[in-house]
Amino acid sequence: QVQLVESGGGLVQAGGSLRLACAASGSVFSIGPMGWYRQTPGNEREVIAVIFNDDTTKYADSVKGRFTISRDNAKNTVYLQMNSLKPEDTAVYFCNCKVVRTAVFDYWGQGTQVTVSS
Repeated sequence: QVQLVESGGGLVQAGGSLRLACAASGSVFSIGPMGWYRQTPGNEREVIAVIFNDDTTKYADSVKGRFTISRDNAKNTVYLQMNSLKPEDTAVYFCNCKVVRTAVFDYWGQGTQVTVSS
């Protein structure tokens, strides 16, 4: 089992920055890729950034060049640095990790609200 706890959300003006953090605990040795997703009311959860165990990263086009995902393995924490925020970035942000055993298991954090005012 893996537990994920997010922090760092809040209210920011357009053009501002926020950094989200996601701390993992439990069977952290089994964690594979970690990522950040976001969801707005009435919409599906969308992946916006992923970091793999070799530190390769991938981003959704909507955040490329503005957001940066990173991980600190010593702290079992993954970060999302969000710069040049736009009102359309307003959403609940979720941390995710994947654990591969006999199948791929997804673990989720509780979500943190990010609100960008215009």
